[in-house]
Amino acid sequence: MNGFINLIVNGLATGMLVFLLASGLTLIFGLMSVLNFAHGGLFAWGAYSGVWLYAATNSFVLAIVGAILVGMLLGFMMERIVIRPVYGNHVQQILVTLGVMLVLSELLKVVFGPNPLKADAPPILSGSWEVGGVILIKYRIFIIVIGALVYGGLLFILKRTKIGLIVRAGVMNPEMVQALGIPIRRVFTLVFMVGAGLAALGGVLLAPYSGVIFAEMGMQFAILAFIVVVIGGMGSIQGSALAALLVGLSGAFMAYYVPDLSLAGNMLLMVVVLLIKPSGLFGAKGGA
Repeated sequence: MNGFINLIVNGLATGMLVFLLASGLTLIFGLMSVLNFAHGGLFAWGAYSGVWLYAATNSFVLAIVGAILVGMLLGFMMERIVIRPVYGNHVQQILVTLGVMLVLSELLKVVFGPNPLKADAPPILSGSWEVGGVILIKYRIFIIVIGALVYGGLLFILKRTKIGLIVRAGVMNPEMVQALGIPIRRVFTLVFMVGAGLAALGGVLLAPYSGVIFAEMGMQFAILAFIVVVIGGMGSIQGSALAALLVGLSGAFMAYYVPDLSLAGNMLLMVVVLLIKPSGLFGAKGGA
């Protein structure tokens, strides 16, 4: 029983990490119709920046904030320089963002070195609790809580605030929003920066969870994020959250019982969902 509950906690924690990456991807694609294959590179930069800042300051809070700011800065430059010229052209978006992904991965090796880096959880989040004979790892519970807070915050901003209304209106009719005097391009830049910051947040939280980070990790998690976005439905935050939890739980149980088929299990899950509902679980296009 203890092992079963631990697998569930592991799956939920992994699912929340993937959700942080996929939620940014969902925002960028669902609200801006941009296929950003460089999203995993932002995830990796968040991980490396967070590990470096934690080693330099010994403050995990500063490491998280700094990593998010690094991700947002990279997102700002990417949107302005790379994405803006190819709005509306998905083929060009795929090509240029794949190139950016490779550049970001190689720059990590230049800045931080080619070798993997060790990452430790802060002392306050190290160790575990014992509840009713069940061992719960503190850091995994922390990740689940952060993921739930981000999910709630995104839904609140998109559905209950003025900026959320502007973003949703801009998706449906950008010309009308622009005519009302609202600089919709700036709003979309902000959305892209928030998506990049969420990817970086996922990266910095993953580092202590996995214990080791490496430059190519972005591509590995980007694949999971795209699987989640497709399963959940393009542009749906709720769909991404549910799909991320399904992928995390599936991966945890498959890795324990049939480790060679863990990635194949996620692919099979995507195929089954798409056969039943081609638009995804929450497939309202452009919906949050």
